[in-house]
Amino acid sequence: MKADLRVALVGNPNTGKSTLFNTLTGLNQKIGNFPGVTVDKKTGYCQLADGRTAEIIDLPGTYSLYPKSQDESIVFSILADKANPLTPDLVVVILDATNLKRNLLLYTQVADLKIPVIIALNMMDLAKKSGISIDIDLFSKKLGVPVVPMSARRTEGIDKLKAAINFANKIALQEESIEVEAIAPQLIGAISGEFKLDNPYYALQLAHQHETIKFISAEESERIEELEKEFSFHSQKAQGAETIARYSFINELLYDTVKTPDTAQDETVSNKIDKILTHKIFGFIIFFCVLLFMFQSIFSWSAYPMELIADLFVWVQSHLHQLLPAGPLTGLLVDGVIGGLSGVMVFIPQIAILFAFISILEDTGYMSRVTFMMDKLMRKVGLNGKSVVPLIGGFACAVPSIMSTRTIENWKDRMITIMVTPLVTCSARLPIYTLLIALVVPNRNVWWLFNLQGLALTGMYVFSLVSAIVVAFVFKLILKGRERGYFIMEIPVYRMPRWKNVAYSMYERSKAFVFQAGKVIIAISVILWVLASYGPGDRFERIEQKYQQPQYTGHLKPDELTKAIKSEKLENSYAGVLGHVIEPVIKPLGFDWKIGIALITSFAAREVFVGTMATIYSVEGSAEKMETVQKKMKSAKDPETGKPVFSLAVAFSLMMFYAFAMQCASTVAVVYRETKDWRWPAVQFAYMTVLAYAASFIAYNLLK
Repeated sequence: MKADLRVALVGNPNTGKSTLFNTLTGLNQKIGNFPGVTVDKKTGYCQLADGRTAEIIDLPGTYSLYPKSQDESIVFSILADKANPLTPDLVVVILDATNLKRNLLLYTQVADLKIPVIIALNMMDLAKKSGISIDIDLFSKKLGVPVVPMSARRTEGIDKLKAAINFANKIALQEESIEVEAIAPQLIGAISGEFKLDNPYYALQLAHQHETIKFISAEESERIEELEKEFSFHSQKAQGAETIARYSFINELLYDTVKTPDTAQDETVSNKIDKILTHKIFGFIIFFCVLLFMFQSIFSWSAYPMELIADLFVWVQSHLHQLLPAGPLTGLLVDGVIGGLSGVMVFIPQIAILFAFISILEDTGYMSRVTFMMDKLMRKVGLNGKSVVPLIGGFACAVPSIMSTRTIENWKDRMITIMVTPLVTCSARLPIYTLLIALVVPNRNVWWLFNLQGLALTGMYVFSLVSAIVVAFVFKLILKGRERGYFIMEIPVYRMPRWKNVAYSMYERSKAFVFQAGKVIIAISVILWVLASYGPGDRFERIEQKYQQPQYTGHLKPDELTKAIKSEKLENSYAGVLGHVIEPVIKPLGFDWKIGIALITSFAAREVFVGTMATIYSVEGSAEKMETVQKKMKSAKDPETGKPVFSLAVAFSLMMFYAFAMQCASTVAVVYRETKDWRWPAVQFAYMTVLAYAASFIAYNLLK
């Protein structure tokens, strides 16, 4: 889509920037990466009143143009680099009306870059509730920019903001907040002269950031370094002088335009709640109860829709077998593609419920409290308080969680976080756990309140967090680093979740899960069907001849004969041969050759396990009697013992294997991309595979 205007959203964390972005763009948005880095780039499109289209860029939240992490450095790069294709025509700075003093520091810095600016004065409803009165007209006049009072959560003031964007001036008219040249007059003059710059603040920022920004050459950076030495420039002292000058301006502005009561009501309420929710003992108990409720709900609420989806796929497969002529193409489509895909589609309700809970916890502000509570515990095992964000995010997916470790400044803390994040139970493991738990754990309540299956699932999630913490402690002893880590985080006030955002998050994440997992599963299901449907040499012909003999045709019913032929063909297929090759290695874990095939295929992505089992049992099963994956696995019998294949010991052995094994090609790739060294993903893959085998072996031998 071609845009007539590019608008960047800039603001501190927790100012409602992402909410405003979602409100302006709706479903018309996409997520990628900024060029050359793995920082998330969210862009979307918004229709203006005059028919023009505005491209909206949601820049990472930052407190200042002086970056502490790579995602913060993106903000200055996008705003200042005129050659960057993402440089905006207009900047909307989002300010939290209840916290203007802190927010205005970033605004004054952005305004001094001389890009046209509009202020979105967000959370006006909370400001009024807290008794804060703002003279909007005087505020706008003193800054020289349009100021739009609004509440993004309630979608109040959105039309006024669109109108302001529509009529925005192409020339920056904002008033000067400080005298920038006074901070380092000689250096600013020299840089401006040599680099032909007409903006003194841009010249000052080059002096501060020339070593880290990528849009100037190495020669230009060296020349700036020479000028700094020539004029005895001290970056930290200059930043200090600038910050003092800016806060002097901000204090005067707020004194003239804002009236505040002695106490802020929302913060008082939040503090009262925090005394309970972040208590050093009760806080952890409450967090465990929240997790328990989440996983109980995932099982109980998703049961009916999952059953409907499973029955729908069974119906589709049965009808396609009847409608289409028997042959390889029908088998490939029905048993390969649809059979494999059904194994993933059935878990959409559980994935949607998981992401709904994660979205609610983030929206209410509770996730920030969990991060704060975990800080002390994290430090004892060699992690930074900021490590909690990737670890909690790992419940959704390890890939963006590992990318988010870029906010951790300490090298050792960051590397340990990267190495242990894949241990946290992600959404790809959820289908495996719920399938296996449903097979062997009774669906009944204990103590009249808790569902036994929900308790088992909660146990797997808690186990994954404990495992990550224990492994982190081991890495703390192995890795050496001299830097000291620190943890600075803003705790937002409690708010009601935005249900529209929760619904959007459920939709987006479920769609991403289906499309990302679906591509892999269809590809692997097709390959697997071919491997399971054909065998080396003349094995299949000999099996056909064997079962035409009187001792089989005379003693077996037609259905039994067909099943026996299919079972033996599967065992002698390419997939069967491969499974039998690795069977001696996995036999001590309680796994047969069929499970072995699923282990191999799921090294591409964990969730492929369910699709693989669906495909294998579809190839072996009867076209007349189509069943769900769960029913097929439940009825599977060990040919030697006659007992069910998926016993309690085998199911928990499998869950232990999947709890530890690094079965995700995307995670391996992102670890390499973040570390720029293949040794890190290799070590990670090796230690996780060893742990998986050991944990699986122990679980099987204890439970059998």
